[in-house]
Amino acid sequence: MFLADLHVHTNWSDGTLSLREVVDLYGERGFGAIAVTDHLCEEKTFLGRAARLLGRTLTRSTLPAYYKELREEAARAFDQYGMILLPGLELTKNSLSAKDSAHILAIGRETATPADLDVADAARLIRAEGALAIAAHPVHTRRVEPQTYAIWSRRHELATAFDAWEVASGPYFFDEVAASRLPKIASSDLHHRRQITSWKTELDCELHPEAILDAVRRQEVRFRFYSAEVA
Repeated sequence: MFLADLHVHTNWSDGTLSLREVVDLYGERGFGAIAVTDHLCEEKTFLGRAARLLGRTLTRSTLPAYYKELREEAARAFDQYGMILLPGLELTKNSLSAKDSAHILAIGRETATPADLDVADAARLIRAEGALAIAAHPVHTRRVEPQTYAIWSRRHELATAFDAWEVASGPYFFDEVAASRLPKIASSDLHHRRQITSWKTELDCELHPEAILDAVRRQEVRFRFYSAEVA
């Protein structure tokens, strides 16, 4: 049995920590697996272009270097801590309206799935590439921040489109997702050190990338609130 956090950001997009610092943060605390899921914003929208100008998103030109560092840090994470580091992206479809905003995690493969695709098409392509497609914080996050309701408003249509839906993001549990029959996962959406105190997913499977992906797909998961003192 080990803890996994499959929604983590670094300074490749809008996180405050380097990838190396993230690996050490989780590795020193005995986590079994993490996924680094930096933002890949839409290219054609105003907010996507603004994120690119501000350096808050990956781009097609930075993806190769991002994945190269992920491979290097994955090797170090396993050698130094026995921890699995999964590559990931957060396809980021931001709008001025929460009802039109959606974030989708692609976990477990080096993919260049564009964020400009429709939600259903993006999820389909992610899964066709062998990665997990996860609906990120699909309901109100209980925090003062931009919200992303587009996937939840289409939940009946998209019920089978995703491998899991976030039932918790950070310190908050989403009762409406918990009450649904949708497949679930809990993660931190970490952007800075203190956010490691959050809901996490507990897995009981082989410590191997494919075994972790399969455990999520089969919903062999449990959820636990993790608290840590972080300077």
